[in-house]
Amino acid sequence: MMSQTYIPERAMFIYAHPDDIEFGVAGTAALWTKHGSQVTYIVLTDGNVGSHEAGMTAEKLAAIRREEQTAAAQTAGATCIFLGEHDGLLQPSLELRKQLVRLIRQHRPNVVVCGDPTVYFPSADYINHPDHRAAAQVAIDAVFPAAEMHLLYPDLDAEGLAPHKVNYVYVSWPAQKPNYFIDISETIETKIAALRQHVSQLGDWDPTERLKQWSHETGQRVGFKYAESYFRIALKPIEEPEENAAAPA
Repeated sequence: MMSQTYIPERAMFIYAHPDDIEFGVAGTAALWTKHGSQVTYIVLTDGNVGSHEAGMTAEKLAAIRREEQTAAAQTAGATCIFLGEHDGLLQPSLELRKQLVRLIRQHRPNVVVCGDPTVYFPSADYINHPDHRAAAQVAIDAVFPAAEMHLLYPDLDAEGLAPHKVNYVYVSWPAQKPNYFIDISETIETKIAALRQHVSQLGDWDPTERLKQWSHETGQRVGFKYAESYFRIALKPIEEPEENAAAPA
């Protein structure tokens, strides 16, 4: 296992719903932006069925959740792009893959952060949402090989969107076999503040204790107070400075 990190110049986080990033990986996003990284969130759905409130409509909820997610991204220093897919019906389609390839070629991230498409039952009391799996699959398929294949989308080439090879993919919670841990001790409070923007989902619940508990349990594995864990895939490794070099845990 590895327990240090480098700061990418550009990073892209691709997830299914508003609040997925905040629950799982916003500590990393905030850490990277704090140290100069350009971070872009791609939120595939509007979370427009995530309510049991009487009288709520999908259209009204979509607007609320976009506003909350935009505020959460700003809290972490990131920008947010919404693709407007329907919550609960997300599919890793070829059309959606091409949309992501377009965005990857436009933004040219060194790192793409996404979920794990192979995880169905991360615990004995939880089933991973099908949108989470679909988002993870389409993200990974867009990164490799689609974003880097010159002949796959000649129309994108004609627009001047040259192929791009991502350096690393960080597969996040619920990654079954993490091999990389990022110390988020300096951004745990920012992560909590970002999650608090999702008022429609949290209600009166204060997420502070739960987020700190999860992050502390992860950090204990490698000696950090608070951490987020990943399965890191190196497609085009960057030579990292000595102080940021990966160290055995």
